Amino acid sequence: MGDTESLLARIDRLESLDAIRQLPAKYALALDMRDSDAWVNLFPEDVRVGGGRQGRKALRDWFDETHSMQFDGTSHHIGGHIIDFDDPDHAQGVVYSKNEHEAGPEWVVMQMMYFDQYERIGGRWYFRRRLPLYWYASDLNKPPVGDRKMRWPGVPPYHGSFHDLFPSWKSYWARQGRPHDGPVEPPAPLEKFIETMRRGAPLPRPRVRS
Repeated sequence: MGDTESLLARIDRLESLDAIRQLPAKYALALDMRDSDAWVNLFPEDVRVGGGRQGRKALRDWFDETHSMQFDGTSHHIGGHIIDFDDPDHAQGVVYSKNEHEAGPEWVVMQMMYFDQYERIGGRWYFRRRLPLYWYASDLNKPPVGDRKMRWPGVPPYHGSFHDLFPSWKSYWARQGRPHDGPVEPPAPLEKFIETMRRGAPLPRPRVRS
């Protein structure tokens, strides 16, 4: 690769990083303002919705139904965002999100993260998939200490999926606080940080709708 070609590739990577970093912020704004058209347009036209359904119209139907059922209002606060590129047009990421929900008489706070897959189509970056992973959801005045931290009003408490993508969580507690006996692993290769941490773990199947 020549110097000019290399420079163009690096500029393209920087522009792609910026476009991908804006996706979660646009997602949060469109969701909180209940602009379902803006929200579904962050996904490709052939987005899979579940239950054999596909396409932005099906995703918009899911959005409208879900958010009218569960919430009076929401605010999503985006945290750290890690992005690894698979190739110039495909990437994956992990995004932290701290959210607030008006749910009838209760004010529910939530800590979660998303495992994302991104794709560039026709020069524009989209979410190919967003996998939500939850740590807790609980009334503002009820700290979610203990087991079954997902505590929505009128729903029996259940486990979240916050730690299920990365096997290090279970491995750490399996040692019961004892130091690790093995050697320190080498740093993850470039663009392989998330993949290295996942260690081939299968994708979780979180409970999305309460």
